[in-house]
Amino acid sequence: MDTTQTSQSGAADVASLEVAREAAIPKSPTNILINLTGLLGFTLVVMVLRTYGDRWGISQALGTLLCIMAYGLPIILLELICLKPYRASSTGLDFAQPRNPSVARTATKYLGLGITLCLLGLIYWLFPEYWGNFYERYYYMLFMVVPVLLVLAVPYFYVIDQYMPEPRDGYWHLGMLAIDRSQVDRTIIWQHLKGWLVKGFFLPLMFIFLSDNLGFLVTTHPDTVLATYQDFWGFAKSCIFSIDLLIAAAGYMLTIRLFDSHIRSTEPTFLGWFVALECYQPFWSFSSGHYLQYGTGKTWESWFTPNSPAHMIWGGIILVLLVIYVWSSLVFGIRFSNLTHRGILTNGPFRFCKHPAYVSKNISWWLVSMPFMVVSTVDEALRHCLLLLGVNFIYLLRARTEERHLSRDPDYVQYAEYMNEHSLFAWVGRWIPALKFKPGHLLNLNP
Repeated sequence: MDTTQTSQSGAADVASLEVAREAAIPKSPTNILINLTGLLGFTLVVMVLRTYGDRWGISQALGTLLCIMAYGLPIILLELICLKPYRASSTGLDFAQPRNPSVARTATKYLGLGITLCLLGLIYWLFPEYWGNFYERYYYMLFMVVPVLLVLAVPYFYVIDQYMPEPRDGYWHLGMLAIDRSQVDRTIIWQHLKGWLVKGFFLPLMFIFLSDNLGFLVTTHPDTVLATYQDFWGFAKSCIFSIDLLIAAAGYMLTIRLFDSHIRSTEPTFLGWFVALECYQPFWSFSSGHYLQYGTGKTWESWFTPNSPAHMIWGGIILVLLVIYVWSSLVFGIRFSNLTHRGILTNGPFRFCKHPAYVSKNISWWLVSMPFMVVSTVDEALRHCLLLLGVNFIYLLRARTEERHLSRDPDYVQYAEYMNEHSLFAWVGRWIPALKFKPGHLLNLNP
């Protein structure tokens, strides 16, 4: 047979396999190249803050808000131009058959928004966790953002109302709760409040942590970054987590139906909420301090000779895992959020693994803490390893509860069933069938 024909036949086979693969996986609502433009915007703002931040009197809270805007706005603009997310059926909008907008419904939704914000403020006032100086920059940001939100909400509600086949959303039902309870659907209100509870809990943490990291990025002198390998490693780690925090903060702020980045549903089970919140402050401090304290105070750097090849290789592997972790976050674009469904991601590292961020992060903890090597006795090593396995188990439960929640979406079922056979970790399901994905279940029991 002619070698040219053989080559062409092989190329055709590869192309057909790729087409089949694309057909087997639902299309992702995000585009990594678009999301990278947001990352570029963030980088430019950091450079401006390094040069002019002090001269222009830009506060840390304002600088953090500018970084979030520089990340989110390019993504929103390019998605509107290239992806047209407002046309997706998941938005609940229909531009082909507009209705007459209603001033009454707009006013009711605006009242619902006001009640929502008041309830959020009540939570911050009620719980001592939100007192003191730690959240001061977050509150300063709210004082800048909330008035703008209240102004823009009026035209937004009024315009969007005419394109909603079912305009009585969570805001409307919550507003009607104060007007005419006979028309209220408490299930919709509960779903609405749970979504805002997620944002109200996670956004303060992400914003403050991002603000702290931004202060480090803005003030660090370039010469110190390259002084030693340890300095470079520490700076690279800070950059990676800053990007992750940026994506998370933007995700919680930009939940907008028009951009198809709204919250479609919220985790319905106590277990799902418990294992997710357990991984964040203030809950993690209690658990890690009293029950899951797998660290010994020593880390991987104490085991290696500084700047030795082994030291740099081990540190490089950790950084690669963290890059995979932040790559997984970057795929979300403006849709990052815990405990919610905001679209099914199938691109980037999600093509190879259903939970790439969890996998890479948990492996990195083993390499960072090295509980199997930095203690003096075998029994201590075993104890610390078991404690870290406990943390890994919490993340396994997070993954499984998320899958159970997302399996209400047929797109996720299609994606997860494909990954049962094609994931990098499909062999785990073959060895332990109970861990295979089963719609609506934590475990694949009695298949």
